[in-house]
Amino acid sequence: MPSPHTPSVREFRLTDDKAGPYGITAGPDGALWLTLVHRGGVARLGLDGAYEEYALDPADCRPTVIAPGPDGALWFTRLQDHRIGRVTVGGLVTSFALPTPDGGPYGITAGPDGALWFTETAGDRIGRITVDGEVTEFALPVEGGFPSAITTGPDGALWFTLNGANAIGRLTPGGGTAVRPLPTDAAGPVGIAADGRAVWFTEIAAGRIGRITPDGRITEYPLPDRAATPHAVVAAADGECWFTEWGTGRVGRVTEAGEITEHALPDPSCEPHGITVGPDGALWTALETGGVARVERPLP
Repeated sequence: MPSPHTPSVREFRLTDDKAGPYGITAGPDGALWLTLVHRGGVARLGLDGAYEEYALDPADCRPTVIAPGPDGALWFTRLQDHRIGRVTVGGLVTSFALPTPDGGPYGITAGPDGALWFTETAGDRIGRITVDGEVTEFALPVEGGFPSAITTGPDGALWFTLNGANAIGRLTPGGGTAVRPLPTDAAGPVGIAADGRAVWFTEIAAGRIGRITPDGRITEYPLPDRAATPHAVVAAADGECWFTEWGTGRVGRVTEAGEITEHALPDPSCEPHGITVGPDGALWTALETGGVARVERPLP
């Protein structure tokens, strides 16, 4: 149900609608970092409003998901030119090619082993890259699975969505893989994030949020609007998951007990994509139309 706490939601315009803020994460420097998927750049947004963009080469490389690395830099995927990017908090940008041609890297996360792990949507692979740029790839046992987002689970394994296979995958750092089909047909899982007990994910085509425990038990939470197209997800605390509704211009919260609340953003056509807990404890989401939104988390 819609939340009555609309004064807690603020939207900030950062750039024009041709830049396409897409991924967002909290950096080690106390700022928010974003990818600009259409302009080919990454950007830094301070909590004081200071905003700076860093251009990528080529401009059509389509940077997507971004995550902090163990080396104090930000790492991101470049979907179009099939590279992994790195930017320091000072704005120095580098990138690394992948062994598999046209792999289409999308999701990325810091792993339990001091490396970054990422998905290859078109390559049916999960990749691992060290902070020195050494890449290892792991082939998945599902053809056309379209691995999308990825996170480190509470069990120390890598968990990822298989959008094309309607399943959740699990990969140990040693390369052992398991695939768990979803109860709902054609659910289209995309975003994924872990709290201290379980892994949360979105079902963009089914209008549901899912939760899977390390032993494989799956719970699904239908949203009030099944056409909301939930996209990205972040686990704000154990038993508490926040998500973006790309199709309706809202962000939502679901608890382990099944309580769902939704917050309408000022512009219903803003296309919220990535979401993160900011350095200030609020929820921040990237708006593809050119800005970000900040949502206060309710007090316990």
